[in-house]
Amino acid sequence: MIRALHGVSRLAVLGLLLATAPLSGYAQTASHDDLRALRFYISQGDQPAAQAELRRLRAAFPDWRPPSDLNELMAPQSVAQVDEAAIWRRIEQSDYAGARRLISDGRDRVPGWTPPSDMLRVLDLNEAQDSYDAAVQARDAGEAIGIARRAPQIMSCERINNAWQLADMYVLAGQKPAAVTTWRNTIQSCTSFSQMQTTLQKASAEVSQSELRELFDVARRANPSASGQLDRLWSELTGGSAPASAPAASSAAPARASQPASAPSAQPAAPARTAQPAAAAPPSSLPLRGDNRLAEVRRLKEQEQYARCLAASTSPRSLEVLYERAWCAYSHDRPTEALVAFQQAARVGDRLGPNVNRDAHFGMALAYLSMNMTEQGAQVASQVSLSASQRKEVESIVLDQRAVRSFRAEDYRRTIGYLDALERLEGALRRDLAILRAYAYLNAGNRAVAREQFERLHAQLATADTRRGLNAARGN
Repeated sequence: MIRALHGVSRLAVLGLLLATAPLSGYAQTASHDDLRALRFYISQGDQPAAQAELRRLRAAFPDWRPPSDLNELMAPQSVAQVDEAAIWRRIEQSDYAGARRLISDGRDRVPGWTPPSDMLRVLDLNEAQDSYDAAVQARDAGEAIGIARRAPQIMSCERINNAWQLADMYVLAGQKPAAVTTWRNTIQSCTSFSQMQTTLQKASAEVSQSELRELFDVARRANPSASGQLDRLWSELTGGSAPASAPAASSAAPARASQPASAPSAQPAAPARTAQPAAAAPPSSLPLRGDNRLAEVRRLKEQEQYARCLAASTSPRSLEVLYERAWCAYSHDRPTEALVAFQQAARVGDRLGPNVNRDAHFGMALAYLSMNMTEQGAQVASQVSLSASQRKEVESIVLDQRAVRSFRAEDYRRTIGYLDALERLEGALRRDLAILRAYAYLNAGNRAVAREQFERLHAQLATADTRRGLNAARGN
């Protein structure tokens, strides 16, 4: 069910993130709607204007080739014959080869059809992200660095973890100067203190004190208002004057007499996906208004008839309709498509209506969170002033997902902290999460509290889960 009825932030792609070869772009082609102005000029017989528009289109869409006879562009649009939703589903399922096959088949079957530029951009981005994740996980530094060079669009501030991993890959490959350049450019581009703090902490383990001082100087210039926080961070990392290259003391995990007790797996908001759009899209060519389907699309959305809403808003001809469609796509479990649409609506924000900028960012945050992309969702939500109910909803999901992630990472004390905060926010804790917290206490070595919590849960409703937890807490 839609929780907010009303429309990207411009995501800062790291400017000079890679320290070596120039970075290539990615294919773009013009959709039927992108050619609207050109068709108008042709219909009016205005050749100078048509030629000027052709030059603009070639520059904006390098992958697009006009037909030899421009009058062919005047043929009625046949895009409705292509099931674009099926292509989006393949992309969301990470079946990129299947998505490309459907695109190729659509081009062959429907003369004049081209996939929306957003679809191609998301396809390229997701495929690159999945390949990058696999290379990083395999510790294949050469492959990871090569992917980052070929697909710089995955290096965005909302995907800052990619930049941190890239620096790690440079260190692994013995290319420390390139790693330092990556940290420097990340600090220059991603300027919130929380982002800079983590970047500096990661860099401090690898660089000399003079190199670290230079990175702090970059941070102070990028965010002068964080100077006091940066001073305190410097003291924490260097002890005031200790060499920054001194090895950091490792934090030992709490001693446990046995293996951690396993809890029932808490269900995250959605299966984790790492390949979603983050780089800013080119400005949409859609006008603000003018699509006469708006009233019908909005009516279907408000009646929660999301499948019909999507069918009624195929190939939006205005940002108004695109924005309404975004909510239907999100509510119909198509978060990738919803995210792209919310991003475009957020570019014009309140020009579409009151609070659209705020609500579009809320929609973006929900789309990220529904894909278990917790930090991206939290960051998007922090860019605008959400309503109290929106803020509570986002914070609840973020705390839920962070708790599950930290439990899986065996960081049980942090799990307890997240779940305590969630309980304070909501006034109660969902039962599966309450069981998870009891297991976290048990695995953190606090058997007495774990037993107390399992006993309370078992008294409320005795189940196999609470019985197993209670036996584990008693040492049975």
